[in-house]
Amino acid sequence: MGLPHRAVLAPLVGLVIGWAFFMFAAWSNLFVQPEYDAQGMWLNDGPIVKPSTFLFLAGITAFSLASLHGLKVSAAHKATQETPDGLSIAAYRLGNLSVIIALAGGAIFALANFFSAFGGSTAEGSLAERLLGVYLPIVLATALVVTTLLFAFVLRKDKADNSGSEDKGLNARQKALGLGYAIPIIAAAIAVIFGLVVYDITGTSLEAWVWVIIQVIIAAGIILGTRYARLAKAEKPAAPKPRTAWASGAWNLNFVLSIVFGAVVSVMAFTFGIGSFEELRDYNFDYVGWEIEPFTLAWFIGDFAPGLVLILLATIGLYSTITERHRTESGA
Repeated sequence: MGLPHRAVLAPLVGLVIGWAFFMFAAWSNLFVQPEYDAQGMWLNDGPIVKPSTFLFLAGITAFSLASLHGLKVSAAHKATQETPDGLSIAAYRLGNLSVIIALAGGAIFALANFFSAFGGSTAEGSLAERLLGVYLPIVLATALVVTTLLFAFVLRKDKADNSGSEDKGLNARQKALGLGYAIPIIAAAIAVIFGLVVYDITGTSLEAWVWVIIQVIIAAGIILGTRYARLAKAEKPAAPKPRTAWASGAWNLNFVLSIVFGAVVSVMAFTFGIGSFEELRDYNFDYVGWEIEPFTLAWFIGDFAPGLVLILLATIGLYSTITERHRTESGA
């Protein structure tokens, strides 16, 4: 298996691993029961620190690392070619798209934890529980997003930023570019954590002026990020290698359609997979939560297997369509 094939396969394998982590997270949520008082009145949704939070983050991390690996492999291989072949370009585009999806997943995860911190049982509990169940996941997700961004678009070894000297460290353009990427994200994380700290100290919903301060921090991060991005753009990059027109419109359309197919089928796989565990809840009507039904062959075939088959279909289908349509060109 050549480098382009491995580059195509890497994010797809990461997708399957991420799906598996999400399934474990959905299963673990079955054991998180709400609490009720003696009169059957709801008290809270259960513990603040939930295994599913970190399992979801682990799934996003697995996909991010696999996508990053695929992008680095495809970019390095593409840089060695005077005129990149079709499969190398397809692998590179898939790697870029996968990294962007992973970044979006990390950002959505952090925002979901932020907004969940203002209601239900998550808004209560001790400081240690809040730190572990709310703050830590946001910090870890922010670190994941920033690290992925930097290694994907700034610190890649294939980038030919030759400024007339050996690459013994980051040059001015790379430093500015890294700050341009990282500062807005870090500023947003600081703003989010600031809002959580104010909420925990006051014990009340955020006032208008607190939201103003949060937005000021975010705006400052965007402005600083824009400044460094401008500095990076002003630095003269290395001259790119000459490229030739390699694909027709129909060829590009076919690639886009295969990606759309993979995206739709992947969403269905996650939806069906997570939904299958809901079928294991046996709700009681005396306000004491639910019982968990055991795994059965009927449940596996009727509820869980469709999601499993769909994620495998998305993976195998994407790999097959991307590699098969370039088989002749790569072998030429």
